[in-house]
Amino acid sequence: MTSHDRFSCGISIFKPISPIAPVAGVFPSAVLTASRRLLGSLGSAGLLLGALGCGTSHSTLTVPVSSWPGYEYFPLAKERGLDERHGLTLNLKTYTNPQDIVHAYLRGELKVAQLTTVEAVDLCYRVPKRCPVVVLVLDESRGADQVVVNRSLGSIAQLRARPVAITPSTLGPFVLSQALARHGLSLADVELRPMPLEAMPKALAQGEVAAAALFPPFSDQAVATGKVRPLFTSREIPGQIFDILVVDPEFLAAQRPAVVRLLRVWQAAHQDADANPDSAIATMARREGVTEQAFRTSLKGLVFLPLAGQEPLFATGGTLPRNLRTVRDVQAELGLVPDSAPLPPVDGTVIRQALDRRP
Repeated sequence: MTSHDRFSCGISIFKPISPIAPVAGVFPSAVLTASRRLLGSLGSAGLLLGALGCGTSHSTLTVPVSSWPGYEYFPLAKERGLDERHGLTLNLKTYTNPQDIVHAYLRGELKVAQLTTVEAVDLCYRVPKRCPVVVLVLDESRGADQVVVNRSLGSIAQLRARPVAITPSTLGPFVLSQALARHGLSLADVELRPMPLEAMPKALAQGEVAAAALFPPFSDQAVATGKVRPLFTSREIPGQIFDILVVDPEFLAAQRPAVVRLLRVWQAAHQDADANPDSAIATMARREGVTEQAFRTSLKGLVFLPLAGQEPLFATGGTLPRNLRTVRDVQAELGLVPDSAPLPPVDGTVIRQALDRRP
């Protein structure tokens, strides 16, 4: 990831050269799946803010974006000019390798990021003083994440003592652990074979592993070999696989109004996609480098909740805090973090502010 030139006016801030002048339920068009999440798959958003205490009410935000359909709504907002309507200018930066975004956050170069819960837990452990605060659920996986198994095996239970491909820095191990638990097994009961996602389809086709935990497009490639089939997907564990928007805690404290506006921009992008689905899909598919039909097909793997439907997720003891604890437990079982690692805090007040249109 490259660093950004900035003029200092507080935290990670630069002024724009020339200032420019709630719905309940599920977004119907918002379910997507494509290349994704190497803890990688960290699509993300870093903010460099101008204004807010610098003599103007307009803020400029630099938003890094990696390849994952659930992260395409800030680019869509930019395309539609929705950022300007909410007092922001989004400066998009695309990164081929999402891991660069993780490293940039670690170095303090990014203040906001679109992450998986695995990545958020990892960052909290690695930089506890900057443990990212969760302010929004970007999407929930319902079918996108999968455990595909050799067709000669009839159930997940038959994976005992067999080699299973995983990429530790993704949500794959978490999904695999949930699949195994339903058959009285744990990760310790299978032979874990860490490997890059792109290597999994070939390893499955050649019989090097009996199964793999992965997601599109890698799962599509694996199934296309005819050697494997999905035996477990995130559709069976609703409310457990999330992509989230996180914010550096000091940045949130200093620049909360801008983060509130960012959430409103995200909401506006989803509403625009619902109102103009063909145009939105064309725009997002083009950025992802896939056909519109492929993008439409991928809509079946994710669900997006509007702001008005998200507050219960953030409640004390609610779905999101429980999910983060479970993710940490799995990461600890893999030896990636200690079982006492701190957890990212969740803050639903930003959503409530974003829903309040009063000045």
